[in-house]
Amino acid sequence: MEDSKNQTDSPTNDNTPKVTGIGGIFFFSDNPQETREWYAKNLGFDVNEWGSTFESRKINKPDEITSTQWSPFKKGDDYFSPSKKDFMINYQVQHIEELVEQLKQNGVTVLDDIESFDYGKFVHILDADGNKIELWEPV
Repeated sequence: MEDSKNQTDSPTNDNTPKVTGIGGIFFFSDNPQETREWYAKNLGFDVNEWGSTFESRKINKPDEITSTQWSPFKKGDDYFSPSKKDFMINYQVQHIEELVEQLKQNGVTVLDDIESFDYGKFVHILDADGNKIELWEPV
């Protein structure tokens, strides 16, 4: 039986600018160091000064390792600004430049320019509720 699905329909060849997963969960803590230690002691998190990194593999690209960062921030840290919330979610994306252009066309508030680091590209936006969101395109 012939496979009717054409090669360009495969998720591994999807070039759509979009979110592909959760890149991180960031939240305020009164004492980030104590919070990290509690999670290490009680839940077995492998922590460092930033939090903990969870690695996984993509289901459609099993050779590709991805990660999710868990990080407590000192309550009141301005990294979440201008959002007034106690959390920020980082989403992994593909084709960040095209995605940012689409967001601008849709009237989404883009807070900064795309920044590049050796571990990926980042930009921050506000959602409809005023929550700051970090978008990350891993290398």
